[in-house]
Amino acid sequence: MYRQILLAFDGSHEGRVALAEGIELAALCGAEVHLLSVMEISGSCAFGEGIYALEDVEGNEISQLSALVNEGLDQIRSHGIKQAHGHIAFGQPVEQISQMAQQISADLIVVGHRNRGLLSRWWQGSLSRQLLDLVRCSVLVSLHPEDEKRL
Repeated sequence: MYRQILLAFDGSHEGRVALAEGIELAALCGAEVHLLSVMEISGSCAFGEGIYALEDVEGNEISQLSALVNEGLDQIRSHGIKQAHGHIAFGQPVEQISQMAQQISADLIVVGHRNRGLLSRWWQGSLSRQLLDLVRCSVLVSLHPEDEKRL
């Protein structure tokens, strides 16, 4: 069914639930997993936009992000998934997630859903809705923030 799964992970509660759901699905499918965390950048950030393999990224500014990706990879591997890769990207999350999905020929992208108010949704838009317009694969939006047993 799914061979290449991209898990977008931001460390939030909703992201952790989505990570757990993505891990379960990847284990069932025997899929290769790519875990991506995106740091939004401003014009003054020292890094350029793009996707970097976790082992290629160093520096104090992103040590927390690296630790987050390593934590996610540990969870993935603890479920017996051997083919797991960590990535960090800098830029707009929707753009970086869609680029990574294209780069790895993802069959599925898993993201968490964060409830936001109407004004916030109007102003910022929906990440999952924007992704659907940019990618050529399925997008699973995890809607189980109350499901503590997955964590």
